[in-house]
Amino acid sequence: MEKISIRKATISDLPTVLHLLSDDPLGSTREQSRHPLPLFYRQAFERIKKQSGNDIYVALLKDEIVGCMQLTMIAGLSRKGVTRMQIESVRVSSKLRSSGIGKQMMKYAIELAKTSGCGLVQLTTDKSRTDAHRFYERLGFTASHEGMKLDLFKD
Repeated sequence: MEKISIRKATISDLPTVLHLLSDDPLGSTREQSRHPLPLFYRQAFERIKKQSGNDIYVALLKDEIVGCMQLTMIAGLSRKGVTRMQIESVRVSSKLRSSGIGKQMMKYAIELAKTSGCGLVQLTTDKSRTDAHRFYERLGFTASHEGMKLDLFKD
């Protein structure tokens, strides 16, 4: 397993991040990684950058971006006022899955949560992503809740 480096994404990383997000059967139906990227992705990235405790991270193998994830700190009242880290949009290049990169990324996220004072790390994963479920369970995550979403863009 080669060691990766992880850093916060910049706007110039956005095309590669969008490619990673669309590089699987589910993501390919949700995202638009064409060139040039639609303006709404740049606008979303700028909103994320302005929000404290919300960042996109990229994983690099040598100088190539091979993974991405969004990490968001959420202050709350429940659980005695614990701050949570929400992990979203975790992707590893399809040609490098099962190589240990995802595990390194998750260890980075968990360590960042600890050093940032979070008491809980949570994530959601689509029900169809059974390989991802096994991956997260091997890292110690438990399916303790049932997640629900309401898509406000559907008629």
